Amino acid sequence: METTLKALNVGDRARVSGYGRGEAGYRHRLLTMGLTPGTPLTVTRVAPLGDPIEIEVRGYSLSLRKAEAEVLKVEKTC
Repeated sequence: METTLKALNVGDRARVSGYGRGEAGYRHRLLTMGLTPGTPLTVTRVAPLGDPIEIEVRGYSLSLRKAEAEVLKVEKTC
């Protein structure tokens, strides 16, 4: 089931499935940070107001703002 990164909770695992509508700059930035389609990730922290969201991807921690998290489409895994 495809959703956005913003909809996941702490501890959820997912795989990048693509990118939604948004500025091309956001998509380019996400790609350069290693968030290519098929890449597994884990949500490690979410700030109290939901911004930023911290994920673990490719062995490092990455914090994303809500706007970036809304652009990133993911498929939740077990």
